[in-house]
Amino acid sequence: MAGAGGRAAASATSESYTGRGSSTPGVGGRTEHTPRYTLGLLQTPHSSESTGGASSGGARPGGSSEEGLAARRAAGNSAVKPSVSERGESCFGDKSSCVENTNTLNLTSSSSVRGLNSTCIGRTPLSSGRSGCRSRTPLMGYSVTSSSAVSAHTVASVIVAVVEGRGLARGEVGMASIDLKNPEMILSQFADNTTYAKVITKLKILTPLEIIMSNTACDAGNTTNLFSLITEHFKNVTFTTVQRKYFNETKGLEYIEQLCASEFSTIFMEVQSKYYCLAAAAALLKYVEFIQNAVYAPKSLKVRFQGSEKTAMIDSSSAQNLELVINNRDSRNGHTLLGVLNYTKTPGGSRRLRSNILEPLVDAETINTRLDCVQELLQDEELFFGLQGGIISKFLDTEQLLSVLVQIPKQDTAALRSCNTQLLKAYYNSLEDTRFGIILEKITSVINDDTRYTKGCLSMRTQKCYAVKPNINEFLDIARRTYTEIVDDIAGMIMQLAEKYSLPMKTSFSSARGFFIQMNADCSTLPNGQLPSEFTKITKMKNTYSFTSADLIKMNERCQESLREIYHMTYLIVCKLLNEIYEHIHCLYKLSDIVSMLDMLLSFAHACTLSDYVRPEFTDTLAIKQGWHPILEKIAMEKPVSNNTYLTEGNNFVIITGPNMSGKSTYLKQIALCQIMAQIGSYVPAEYCSFRIAEQIFTRIGMDDDIETNASTFMKEMKEITYIIQNANDKSLIIIDELGRGTSAEEGIGICYAACEYLLNLKAFTLFATHFLELCHIDTLYPNVENYHFEVQHVRSSAGNKEKIAYTYTLSKGYTEEKNYGLKAAEVSSLPSSIILDAKEITSHIAKQILHRQKSTPEMMKQRAAYQLAMRLVQTARNSRLDPDSLRVYLKALKKKYEASCPTPRENDEQQ
Repeated sequence: MAGAGGRAAASATSESYTGRGSSTPGVGGRTEHTPRYTLGLLQTPHSSESTGGASSGGARPGGSSEEGLAARRAAGNSAVKPSVSERGESCFGDKSSCVENTNTLNLTSSSSVRGLNSTCIGRTPLSSGRSGCRSRTPLMGYSVTSSSAVSAHTVASVIVAVVEGRGLARGEVGMASIDLKNPEMILSQFADNTTYAKVITKLKILTPLEIIMSNTACDAGNTTNLFSLITEHFKNVTFTTVQRKYFNETKGLEYIEQLCASEFSTIFMEVQSKYYCLAAAAALLKYVEFIQNAVYAPKSLKVRFQGSEKTAMIDSSSAQNLELVINNRDSRNGHTLLGVLNYTKTPGGSRRLRSNILEPLVDAETINTRLDCVQELLQDEELFFGLQGGIISKFLDTEQLLSVLVQIPKQDTAALRSCNTQLLKAYYNSLEDTRFGIILEKITSVINDDTRYTKGCLSMRTQKCYAVKPNINEFLDIARRTYTEIVDDIAGMIMQLAEKYSLPMKTSFSSARGFFIQMNADCSTLPNGQLPSEFTKITKMKNTYSFTSADLIKMNERCQESLREIYHMTYLIVCKLLNEIYEHIHCLYKLSDIVSMLDMLLSFAHACTLSDYVRPEFTDTLAIKQGWHPILEKIAMEKPVSNNTYLTEGNNFVIITGPNMSGKSTYLKQIALCQIMAQIGSYVPAEYCSFRIAEQIFTRIGMDDDIETNASTFMKEMKEITYIIQNANDKSLIIIDELGRGTSAEEGIGICYAACEYLLNLKAFTLFATHFLELCHIDTLYPNVENYHFEVQHVRSSAGNKEKIAYTYTLSKGYTEEKNYGLKAAEVSSLPSSIILDAKEITSHIAKQILHRQKSTPEMMKQRAAYQLAMRLVQTARNSRLDPDSLRVYLKALKKKYEASCPTPRENDEQQ
């Protein structure tokens, strides 16, 4: 036995044991607690005593000295107003001294530590000048400090709050930072791996004066890896912990609504579902309010969101529109991009896939490295199945890594030995780290080889009892023998009772009752219909009796006492083991990172085996040949209709038209999903595809209720398009569907036209679906605009008197010929034919007038043809892989196309 059981044994008792410091008699009979190290962090023990002469109010969280608090207050700005309860001293600490101040944070601050035993409980900073002391509030557990934090106060003025998700959201990090010299708050939320490289990078860019984290991140004995790494990398920065309840996303959004200047109000759309950065903002603003003893004036802050470096930004609205990780109709439904690609075997791999979908890569080299791995996995079946079924599936989550290390056969790394891809070779080399062997040897020398996490409270109890090998600790062996004897005695006693009363009694166990007696018998078989009087706590369910006796209760108590001794000694042994392997523990974080990445890459390869995906290329062109919608394929269980897509720098704006339900929205989502799949390193549903790296992906997808004209819909549209216009750049992919449907036709056309003209000034790739056919004629003014439409067919019913529309879902060049949807609907209704004829005549007359005004001149047509030829030549020069003969044929075809696009002299005369 080994592994998970041993780990579980340790964790079962850690809550009551972790955080204890050794106690030694101090001066004046007072007990002094010696700080102890857990995972390399110095911890101050739980205590509420204060140094003689200190005020009962405890320590002020702004720092441990007058100099520290003064530095933070001196960094204030003009946007700050004094708070209502402005006082010279704070009363954080004992509740008895905090009656006057109800908005206390109950937080813990840190400052410089001068020596291991220099922990002194500080007085309020304004009443004491002890700058070497660690300050703490009695309501909090302890604080972790960095060395020489005061030196940073003179140059730094940024305070940062950091919070991490829990459970499946672990690795999702929210950050909020504010410069005390400048009224600007920057929010960030991103997914990181176990090395937290993105967090460290962002913090290094910010060069913070102080970092705020939740007190649960550094609870005694339960310090998070994120907290450990930050304190390790920022030794000259002050760390302060505040209670977790102040990391409140609802409050964070309220603060932003109150304080954000109106010019930056589009931030709401970007962060409204980014809960962790909102939670960090709430704690940050509350803390700044406290240390400054002032509040920011309403609408005075500049608030902006920064995506993580080397990843594309996808706002929450776009993620929802595209159903990247959550299905809009049913959150439990797996019909999402995550559902399409998720064949991971580990929680870590699933989390990594989810975070990559929400934040795709923008570095082509990294993406191609991943694609190389996926390609090799697809080409080598032995490698694929060896990794996915033989290795990755054996890994549990990081918390259960101890058992995994015991279970992994030594030869498993051989699966990666013959790999050709550089990344897989690097992973193999990392897994050959000698520290794994050292850790494994130490664990197997203490933990039984067959220890497993098992279901059932008695089975798990047995695993925990015997997790440690015999002959490690003599007293543990004695305690286990005692426990075994008691359990045997219980079984023997119940057998004797069964023989005594001639009843089918058996031994049962539950975590609540311990050992008890259970029996299946009909009431009529019992003497007088009752159990013997020595049995107590009798319960009956149908024909099953559960009961105990006085002797059994006493034996259970002896059993529990023996178990407590076993657990305590096992815990001490495991703690000693962990201390021995701690110096090698960093390789485990690397292992966790490798496993999750391999799991994700295997998941990509697995998805490819279920459909005809192809490897994407990365150029300056978005070209998809016969691409299809990946989620729709999963829903329909068959391949959807495929279509082509082509955008270049010279043709970067596509207008798409077609009737309702012809496939416009599905096609637009398809392009965005394919772009994301390519940028996370997955193959793509197409026959061929080439992508330009997108730094931002924006989508504005029309919902069914958008057709209804109302003020709320129209305002939602305006917010979404404003956000896109404010944040888009030349490297963006912009997808807009049905803009302007929430207002009148005239206003809708005007808004669409203005938005198009603004976006046409960018080199962003834009796809714009609309029902406003007037918009299609913008191509006469801008040669980089292309028109496409979805074809439909008109089919006569069997009766021959009615016409129906058959949807082909096929994209063709040009704008739709299906112009008069309303008239066609009227024709199949009971509206009088005379009215329909009049409507057709008026519509035809108006359309001719509009067409005459928007007709292209011969000169415009010639300029457009020249522009198109120039762009094609540039594309050919940049990306062509044709041999000389094929290139010559292609160039001749371009020449013919150019000549065909230019009007002849006769055509010029006719048009004039």
